[in-house]
Amino acid sequence: MTSKRLYYQNAYTTHFEANIIERVRNNNGQTAVVLDQTYFYPTSGGQPFDTGTINNIPVTDVTIREKDEALLHWLDTTSLWDDKIAGQLNWPRRFDHMQQHTGQHILSQAFIQIAQAETIGFHLSDNSLTIDLNTSQLSPSQVEAAEFLANQIIWQNRPIHIRSVTLEQAQKLALRKLPPVRQGTLRLIEIEKFDLTACGGTHVSQTGAVGIIKIVKLERQNNQLRVEFACGQRALHDYRLKNSLVNQLTAELTTGTDDLLPSVLRTREELKDARRRLKKQQEQLLYFEADTLLKKGKMVGNTAVITRVFTTEEIDPGQLRVLGSHLSQSGQVIALLGLAGQKSQLLFCRSQDAPGEMNQLIKSALQVLGSAAGGGSAMMAQGGGPGTDKERVQQAIDKAERLLLGQIR
Repeated sequence: MTSKRLYYQNAYTTHFEANIIERVRNNNGQTAVVLDQTYFYPTSGGQPFDTGTINNIPVTDVTIREKDEALLHWLDTTSLWDDKIAGQLNWPRRFDHMQQHTGQHILSQAFIQIAQAETIGFHLSDNSLTIDLNTSQLSPSQVEAAEFLANQIIWQNRPIHIRSVTLEQAQKLALRKLPPVRQGTLRLIEIEKFDLTACGGTHVSQTGAVGIIKIVKLERQNNQLRVEFACGQRALHDYRLKNSLVNQLTAELTTGTDDLLPSVLRTREELKDARRRLKKQQEQLLYFEADTLLKKGKMVGNTAVITRVFTTEEIDPGQLRVLGSHLSQSGQVIALLGLAGQKSQLLFCRSQDAPGEMNQLIKSALQVLGSAAGGGSAMMAQGGGPGTDKERVQQAIDKAERLLLGQIR
């Protein structure tokens, strides 16, 4: 049992009456109904489904049943007993899809006329609208020319005609795209004196209703070019967002719109220079810190044993490793270093000629932190644990130091 698909003739109707001719329930207990006629568009041809209500019950999805192509209207309910129903479409969603789909027809033909680039893929979702072209590269001037031509067609407010023809008749027409069908009739969408193609989607009645087309992104994918664009309301929303960002940036950088990009690039270079200077200064400070710790180290025979716990406000894990490297290259040294904060960190290292097994010490110390996430070699080992304070990390360091002194005395 199939439904009369009334949206084929009129995409502007939002209220209708129909009769339920079949009820379906899936394995999750969700209910769907088949109607004798419907204006609800199912997910197909790259276009998403319509939403709305049936007897004030939300329609959550509309799908095509594979075995007989019946339209299943999935409802947010477990039952619907009335045979006669009143349907209502979500008009903002429907009109958005009409704008985007018609805009796709216009832009696809524009790319053919400007760059001989044919559309081989189309996808429309709630967040994006894309076509895939059978070319990997277009020049900026070609993209701008195609966009300009598409908008000229919109602003000329050309009529859009819908008609059905046989496959034999369609083969004699200058269709932009002929679908792979062998029998039956084809539904043709004609943008007057501009584009003719077979399509089962919903469209506006005149091109002016599309409003505007704006290409927002190009992305190469193998030998294809994906074009992301926005039509009508979506183009307006995109403009509002980007215009707001531009205004905020120009105010923050105290510059005009034309000077915004040079100002941002200049600021980026200044930031890179500042980071390089900061990194150099931090390295110098780590050398000073290493020298200070060496002077305060505990001498055990000929070996300097250094212990120190930092907080994440004083040093980060990367700097802790650099400090350990400096110390282990400063004579016969063993360094037991710790980091307290949201995540605790231990780093034990020694010079090549110093005694001690750092990988054994780290295991015992990590037990104090309630962690076993660590390991390493006899010369260098590290590990982390849950967040804790300096006192707890110091306890772990103290335990490792006691074990170490037992090893080397």
